[in-house]
Amino acid sequence: MERERDVSLLPKAHLHLHFTGSMRPTTLLELADKHGVHLPEALTGGEPPKLRATDERGWFRFQRLYDMARSCLRDPEDIQRLVREAAEEDIRDGSGWLEIQVDPTSYAPRLGGLIPALEIILDAVDTASRETGLGMRVLVAANRMKHPLDARTLARLAVRYADRGIVGFGLSNDERRGMARDFDRAFAIAREGGLLAAPHGGELTGPASVRDCLDDLRASRIGHGVRAAEDPRLLRKLAQRGVTCEVCPASNVALGVYEKPEDVPLRTLYDAGVPMALGADDPLLFGSRLAAQYELARRHHAFTDQELAELARQSVRGSAAPEDIRQKLLAGIDDWLESPPA
Repeated sequence: MERERDVSLLPKAHLHLHFTGSMRPTTLLELADKHGVHLPEALTGGEPPKLRATDERGWFRFQRLYDMARSCLRDPEDIQRLVREAAEEDIRDGSGWLEIQVDPTSYAPRLGGLIPALEIILDAVDTASRETGLGMRVLVAANRMKHPLDARTLARLAVRYADRGIVGFGLSNDERRGMARDFDRAFAIAREGGLLAAPHGGELTGPASVRDCLDDLRASRIGHGVRAAEDPRLLRKLAQRGVTCEVCPASNVALGVYEKPEDVPLRTLYDAGVPMALGADDPLLFGSRLAAQYELARRHHAFTDQELAELARQSVRGSAAPEDIRQKLLAGIDDWLESPPA
């Protein structure tokens, strides 16, 4: 059997990690105990919950579990702990750069309002980055289930705090609800303010949702994007524009987008020249973190170490990391390839 290098030692960037979803299961239990929150059995059983979000009922259950977990984040110390542990987990998986995604309006009611919530989050990210050495920034995401005017407010706020560590603007939640074009003004505000556009698309709905993100929101990255594999012309468009798809294989399987890990179209995207950044999405609910996504590519799609290294390079190139960090990570990837297999 051919010896392989340890993917947890491969330098990489992590571009698709949701805030509450980054939490350690043990931390969730401790915070629930701290605040007297009764969690459903699906979040306390020691195993990832059984999920399937390809219909409305399944998505509602997924969202309900996420909301229950988020309800355990009630004070600045909780936020600091979550961010610090997310950084520690990423470092353990070889990440040198993390862009964590958050909708601050979801945390505002318990943290004193929208602006205080955002400042608490940004302070926690800055502290964790300094203390752990992990390059870490924030991508603010609007909720497509809410009114587009709310997204505009959030985009203006994100631009206002760009010098405090916000690098991008996204659009999350059930992509079957709300047209991308309804949020075009919010994304224009974000782009004009220097933020990269990274909406979700092409996960629960097909290639058209990816095309809408490109045409209506002028996305420079796509959250997920895997369903683009069903449209060769769209694949060529993504490759020609160099739009990075933040692909989360374990999440795709957990939510029922694909039945098995080998069904996730990693090869199709890779061979078409579409840049990818593998991401963990919501480890709390899906059970695997960043390095496990690279391991999945190796085990189920026969990616060689050279190809895994190229995936890591694509994650770095698709990031908002400053040039010095990019060069350091890219050099580390070359060093990983030159090191002997374990």
